[in-house]
Amino acid sequence: MLVTVSRYTFPYEAQIAWSKLDAAGIPATIGDEHTINMDWLYSNALGGVRIQVPGQFEQAARELLATDLEPELIEQQGYDAISCPTCGSTETEHYQFGKRLAFLVFLGIDFPLYPVREGIRCRQCGAKHPQEPEDQSNFTDSAD
Repeated sequence: MLVTVSRYTFPYEAQIAWSKLDAAGIPATIGDEHTINMDWLYSNALGGVRIQVPGQFEQAARELLATDLEPELIEQQGYDAISCPTCGSTETEHYQFGKRLAFLVFLGIDFPLYPVREGIRCRQCGAKHPQEPEDQSNFTDSAD
């Protein structure tokens, strides 16, 4: 008998969890993945995409999915933290400027016309800063 150990809104989240279980040798299946891929609005109605494992693997699967492997990954791969220009903290996260306005424009005219810009938000001081565009001087125009 299969037991549901976790649920996800989007299929890609379930695929990541399934990969984590598969790497640990825990047999798992993904339920309702294709249904939600066809129409993602069904996700809430169906209870999301389900990760299911055989009953004897339930406890091990729950423990594995609850562990945060980010510290080991950072130790192995390293991390180039972006520091906050205001306070100097490296506790920053990705942020998009203009999402609210783009959403309101979309509601008004059914087409998003407002450009969304990338930036960072500091978790320490709450400051939001736009990121400078990458230097594109090394790109050449191939329209010759």
